[in-house]
Amino acid sequence: MQLRIVHTTTFAYDGKASASLNQARLTPVTSPEQILVHSRIEVHPTPWTYDYRDYYGNLVTAFEIMDEHDHLTVTATSTVQTEPRHPGEQHLGWGDLGAWEVADRWTEFLILPDVVAPPEDFASRVKDVAAGAATPADAAAAVAGLVRAEVEYQPGATGVHSLAADAWGQRAGVCQDMAHLVIGGLRSLGIPARYVSGYLHPAPDPIVGLQVTGQSHAWVEWWDGAWRAIDPTSGVGLDDRYVTVAVGRDYSDVKPLSGIYSGSGSSTMTVDVQITRLS
Repeated sequence: MQLRIVHTTTFAYDGKASASLNQARLTPVTSPEQILVHSRIEVHPTPWTYDYRDYYGNLVTAFEIMDEHDHLTVTATSTVQTEPRHPGEQHLGWGDLGAWEVADRWTEFLILPDVVAPPEDFASRVKDVAAGAATPADAAAAVAGLVRAEVEYQPGATGVHSLAADAWGQRAGVCQDMAHLVIGGLRSLGIPARYVSGYLHPAPDPIVGLQVTGQSHAWVEWWDGAWRAIDPTSGVGLDDRYVTVAVGRDYSDVKPLSGIYSGSGSSTMTVDVQITRLS
């Protein structure tokens, strides 16, 4: 299907910001599962901008505003043609996945920093559910199922700086937390795993021409000879309602918008995402 996504972020400052420097990761990728037909990022007040690819291949739009302003609005509009996902048939076994070459190639997707590090009781549960897994693919499905069964999706239960351990401790969080938990669980088993940011059309069968309110979404890709996607939040296989924007080790690598400003004490951020199926 073809989807149009309009992602608007507004910052309102309690005074005047004298300068603002930012990075936006809001442009969807082109891949075997999707083609970026059109994309633009509009910023008000008008900034100086430049684009580059980061270490993980994500398109970054960097911009800076050096004039005083009391608000900042960033609107990313994208049209994406999505296709059904057909993962490769090659699946490595546990022995192949444990080879030194795999660990050397995917080192950054095997480390366990605090944001994804599994707490002791969760790590124990992961080992239990993976003990009967004949393949890493079976283990990935089991770990995602464990998180989905134990952690309630509850907006507001955590913040963007929360750790996976926080969500597990209270058994509540959002898609970011569930992705971090699964990533930590898989890495603890020696399975390379990475964080994916993007969008998911909320309707099971989207109506052509109907604009709906959506939101940014997060899921996980794990590797056993090829990158394969799994969404621990929705509990369904990824289909053509998903749009990938960026990948990284964890949320800190794929923030839709990040930056710094000076000259004002605080700011309030609002986000609005509108998704329309065009065909």
